[in-house]
Amino acid sequence: MGGKRGSMIHAIALCGPTASGKTALSVKVAKRLGCEIISCDSMQLYRGMDIGTAKVRKDETLGVPHHMIDILEPWEDFSVSDYRERALGCAEEITARGKIPFFVGGTGLYIDSLTRAPLSRVPESDPALLGHYQEIAEREGGKEELHARLTEIDPESAVAIHKNNVRRVIRALILYDMTGRTKSVLDRESRAVPADISVGLVTLLFHRRETLYERVDRRVDEMLRAGLEDEVRTLIASGALQEDSTAAQAIGYKEFSGYLRGECTREEAADAVRLATRHYAKRQLTWFRAEKDAMPLYTDTEDGVPKDADALTEELISLYQTYFANNH
Repeated sequence: MGGKRGSMIHAIALCGPTASGKTALSVKVAKRLGCEIISCDSMQLYRGMDIGTAKVRKDETLGVPHHMIDILEPWEDFSVSDYRERALGCAEEITARGKIPFFVGGTGLYIDSLTRAPLSRVPESDPALLGHYQEIAEREGGKEELHARLTEIDPESAVAIHKNNVRRVIRALILYDMTGRTKSVLDRESRAVPADISVGLVTLLFHRRETLYERVDRRVDEMLRAGLEDEVRTLIASGALQEDSTAAQAIGYKEFSGYLRGECTREEAADAVRLATRHYAKRQLTWFRAEKDAMPLYTDTEDGVPKDADALTEELISLYQTYFANNH
């Protein structure tokens, strides 16, 4: 059904907010359609970060191969372009095996990266500039100073990049210094370049937002019972979770790191995780509703009643079959 036509890879994708049921739904669909799953989650890349990122367990995969999970240590950097290169490599290998690449996750930037080609002649970095900005970051108020500069030259990227994510802030500043163009402009230019993959994207949405928030609260409670606190403690003790890393900013890990440093109570950390997860889910919903080429799939009725899991699976498979019929 899926596969490669000439140099074009044909794949499917399922995206949606956290706790929306992507994992169970995607495995059922993958079994039916003959897919291998490629994760589109920026935090499931990291080893040892299992509970807080809700990684699929081996018993939940039903034998469906999963890729782009546990490929990095928490202190390692990994850009969107890095993801695109590795994920497309997985998709090519899956296609060669006669299977359908199936992208599943909630990181919208990763999905967007698949449908646009990388720009050429964009420099990776400059050691002198990197050293200069790192020196600024290390002094008191340095993070705020760097983020303020980014806000001046590229407010769009400044909104998307947290001041504590120093590496991404510095990367955006270096791009501007070396090219004279902002990261947001470069991103838009790259979207105009023809891509070498066609993705039938379905987004999971909710008529009633409170239904999603209730699922989020249950998910967080399950993580706490499963040992999120101990997982964070182990990562910190091993030196894997470094404060200035991207992984350290992940929801759950950031809040419980603060608790373990004595900055708040356990209850306050747990409440902060619930609130941050709700806010993140809301941002994801906004992002995915704006995906103009996506096929929307509501997980609840207009009255907010959750749909039957089997009926939802059949509806999703029907959408993918329509995509393949129109693109082959």
